[in-house]
Amino acid sequence: MRLRIDQLDSQLEKTLSPIYFLTGDEPLQLGEAADAVRRAAKEAGYDSREILDVGKGFDWNELAAKANSLSLFSEKRVIDLRLSSAAIGRNGSMAFIEYAQRLPTDTVLLVTCPKLDRSQQSSKWAKALDSAGVVVQIWPIDDQRLQPWIERRLRKNGLIPEAEVVPMMAERVEGNLLAAAQEIEKLLLLNGPGIITVENLIEAVADSARFDVFGLVDSALKGQSVRVVRMLRGLRAEGVPSTVVLWALAREIRQLASMAFAMERGQSADQAMTAHRIWNQRKTVVGQGLNRLRCRRWQQLLALCARGDRTIKGQEKGDPWEVLERIATTMAGLRPLPISR
Repeated sequence: MRLRIDQLDSQLEKTLSPIYFLTGDEPLQLGEAADAVRRAAKEAGYDSREILDVGKGFDWNELAAKANSLSLFSEKRVIDLRLSSAAIGRNGSMAFIEYAQRLPTDTVLLVTCPKLDRSQQSSKWAKALDSAGVVVQIWPIDDQRLQPWIERRLRKNGLIPEAEVVPMMAERVEGNLLAAAQEIEKLLLLNGPGIITVENLIEAVADSARFDVFGLVDSALKGQSVRVVRMLRGLRAEGVPSTVVLWALAREIRQLASMAFAMERGQSADQAMTAHRIWNQRKTVVGQGLNRLRCRRWQQLLALCARGDRTIKGQEKGDPWEVLERIATTMAGLRPLPISR
């Protein structure tokens, strides 16, 4: 039986299947789904757990041995089998098929696995697990579903977000569900249940290097060139990777280039920012950047970001931090954009 991840809790409340096969490449959701199965099994009296880590050289006879040995006892147990790869070979395939055909009593088999490709989804062993139990294929949260996911998780933890909290958090975490979950835990720890404001969110993440990088971006947009240089040197001294700084700068520049292009086509700054979903508290600082530089300048900055990327990767000579400083100070209104090779 195939289920969506949001259907798993409901199924676990009704009955416990002999097999749960959880597959996907999104670690937070995969881990929490496995935790839900283990928790439901424990509540149903499955107090013991046998963990099998399947890597290179794993003896698949061990699965049958565990299943058969468990059947000799009245104790309910979970076999927690963790695949490092969905490429399990003939021995693994046969082991799963045989297990599904002769399900041991008082045993739940929990299989966690990376994402299956098309051929693996239609393999005999995957179909055998499907026919004998529950299969949950876990997909990454795309941009359209990220904000609803964050809001549900906030409310599940007793936090009621004000209007701009969810989009701001979505912008900060950039699809990283683990980072979002950690920020929500921090908000709950610092503020307790109740209403969460943008100020609460800023205070909660103000001590993280990632937020400092966003502070660098805002300082550049405000035209604070001296502060920008000081912040860049501080980030470098703290060991923040140059890739993280470039990512934040390039992401902002890409948006500003697009908005500046729309303004050259007749849109107002406010219309362009609304179309690009700039939340209200950032419109002032983003507007300063749009007023300072024209579309062509933002496009030149994008090209400089590409050069920074090549420098970081060692494809071009130079100091990546020098390129980053040139990018950020140009954003702040200084003129020295070109860097000679």
